[in-house]
Amino acid sequence: MLYERSSQLFINAEKVIPGGVNSPVRAFKGVGGTPIFVKRANGAYLYDEDGNRLIDYINSWGPMILGHAYQPVIEAITERAKLGTSFGMPTELETKIAELAVSMVPNIDKIRFVNSGTEACMSAIRLARGYTNRDKIIKFAGCYHGHSDSFLIQAGSGASTFGTPNSPGVTKGTAQDTLLANYNDIQSVKELFEANKNEIAAIIVEPVAGNMGCVPPINGFLEALRQLCDENQSMLIFDEVMTGFRLAKGGVQELFNIKADIVCFGKVIGGGLPVGAFAARNEIMNYLAPIGPVYQAGTLSGNPLAMAAGLTMLEALNNDKTIFESLESKTAYLEKGITEVLSKNNIVFTINRVGSMISVHFDSTPVIDFQTAKNGDNETFKKFFHGLLNEGIYIAPSAYETWFITDALTYEDLDFTVNAIDKVAKTL
Repeated sequence: MLYERSSQLFINAEKVIPGGVNSPVRAFKGVGGTPIFVKRANGAYLYDEDGNRLIDYINSWGPMILGHAYQPVIEAITERAKLGTSFGMPTELETKIAELAVSMVPNIDKIRFVNSGTEACMSAIRLARGYTNRDKIIKFAGCYHGHSDSFLIQAGSGASTFGTPNSPGVTKGTAQDTLLANYNDIQSVKELFEANKNEIAAIIVEPVAGNMGCVPPINGFLEALRQLCDENQSMLIFDEVMTGFRLAKGGVQELFNIKADIVCFGKVIGGGLPVGAFAARNEIMNYLAPIGPVYQAGTLSGNPLAMAAGLTMLEALNNDKTIFESLESKTAYLEKGITEVLSKNNIVFTINRVGSMISVHFDSTPVIDFQTAKNGDNETFKKFFHGLLNEGIYIAPSAYETWFITDALTYEDLDFTVNAIDKVAKTL
C-alpha cells in the first residue's frame, strides 16, 4: 500500500505539533515508519488519506465497541448539537446517563463525569487520599492510569522502595508518595504495606491490564488485593477505563465478582467522545465538593454532546442481551485462527485474551506482568505490524498495547485477518 499523502501530512504536522502527534504512541516510534492519517471510518474499517481501507483492531483504543460511525450515536450527537454544544450548567442528560451507569455496574451509588480517563484516575486518587486522610498510593509497573504526575513513576531498586519520576516535570515529592509493585505479584504488595503501615490510602490497578498488552490477573490476585485493602483500611481503585462496559455490562467487578471501592471509566462510556468518570458508594462519593471537602471540578464535564453519545452507547449495550457473547465469540474465533497459523509457521509466540481484548506476544514465556511483556521480540513485532499494515490490517503500533475487538467485524473480516497473518508469518 502507498502512504504518500500520510507521509506529507506527517511532515506538515511535525512543524506545528510536537512530534507531529497529539498522543505519543501515534507517532509509530515503537514500530518505525510514518503514521497513518485517517480521513474517515465506518463499521470495522478505517479509510486513510491515501484511499486505503484498513480493518481496524484498535477502534480508537476501545470506545468503538459497536463500530465506527455507529448510527444511533451519530444521530444522538447531531440532534443534541442543534440545541447547543456546551452550557457549563446542569442538563437532564447527565442524570440519565448517571442513572443508567449506576444500574449497570455493581457496588456503585453515584458517579461523576469528567473529560478523560486521566482525569478520572487523578480524581479517584485525590478522593481516596481525602477520604482516608493518607498520602501514599500503590500502583503496578506496566499499568497506565493517564499522565497525571502521581502515575508517571518507575521502580526503585527494591519492591519496598519509593518510586522515582520517569518523566521530567514530575517532582520527587510526588514520586515519593507513589509506591510501585509488580502486577500479579501479591507478595510485592504485602511488602509495601508492611513497610508503610497506616500510610497507604489506596491501591490503583488495571484489573485486566491493557497497557503491556492484554494481561489478565492470575487466579486469586484481585481477591488478595481486596483482602489487603480491607486489612489495612485502604481503598481499592479499579481503573476500568479500558475494561468498563467492554468486558461485561458491569465491567471487571461483574466479570470476576470483586468489589472495588472506587471505579474509573472512560473509552466506551463516552461513545467515542472525550469522557471519563469515577464512581463509588454513597459514603465515598459524598466526600466530594460541593457536599464534601474534596475538591474536583471541570468546565466541560458533563458536556451535552458527550453525554448524548455515552447515553446512547450504554443504552445499546444494556438492551442487547447477546452483545458480550458475540464479542467473546468473535475474539475467541480470532484467537484460535491466529494460534493455528503462527503455530503452523513455527513462530514463537503467546496470546493473552480476556473477552474482546487480545494481544500477541512474540515470546514463549507466559506474559503475566511488565517484565515478561518486555521479554517479547520487538523486532519480530515490528515486521508483524508492517506486514499486516501492507495487507490492509491496522493493529496497535506498539508491542505493549492490547487489541480491541468491535462487534462490527464480520467473520469474513476475521478470516481475512487470519489469512493475512498466515502470509506475514511466512516472512518473519
